[in-house]
Amino acid sequence: MILKRIFDLILALVLIVLLSIPMLVIAALIKLMQNRGRKIRKIETSPILFWTDRVGRNNRIFKMAKFRTMKLNTPQVATHLMKDPEDYLIPGGEFLRKYSFDELPQLFNILKGEMSFVGPRPALFNQDDLVGLRTKKNIHKLVPGVTGWAQVNGRDDLAIPIKVSFDEYYLNHRSFAFDLYIILLTVIKVIKREGVQH
Repeated sequence: MILKRIFDLILALVLIVLLSIPMLVIAALIKLMQNRGRKIRKIETSPILFWTDRVGRNNRIFKMAKFRTMKLNTPQVATHLMKDPEDYLIPGGEFLRKYSFDELPQLFNILKGEMSFVGPRPALFNQDDLVGLRTKKNIHKLVPGVTGWAQVNGRDDLAIPIKVSFDEYYLNHRSFAFDLYIILLTVIKVIKREGVQH
């Protein structure tokens, strides 16, 4: 666990430095795309970052940061459960989600110790079925991750019981080498855009 935390801190700091300019560019583009086609006096003031209540270690709620890809009136449910999620996307939002650029602000959650690079993907505060199953399997004791074993084995395509089975496998087989393997698979999956619906 100590090695994992040191790795998280060092990699997060390095990535924040390396990606600071791209993140500023993304932030500027989000603001521009939100205001596209609007008159100057009616410029939208919705925030660039979206803070979502997520379930962290030991089922504590924390604020997870993402770049905004959806409108302010978007319901707080998993995207794949929405009837027409495309109706809520801001211009350019689909691109950011497909390549996971919207997840970059979570580097700061990692610095705070609320997240790790690898772990079970944090559930939404209202995903009681997912939280309940993870608690029964003691998965809730893990620090949630930006990516995880379930993420590289299906992402949005997985039913909750299958997702939890992958989380349980990670709980029982976690190691530093396994984390590195999951990070490598994540990079490949993101490039190939596998397992994400919206």
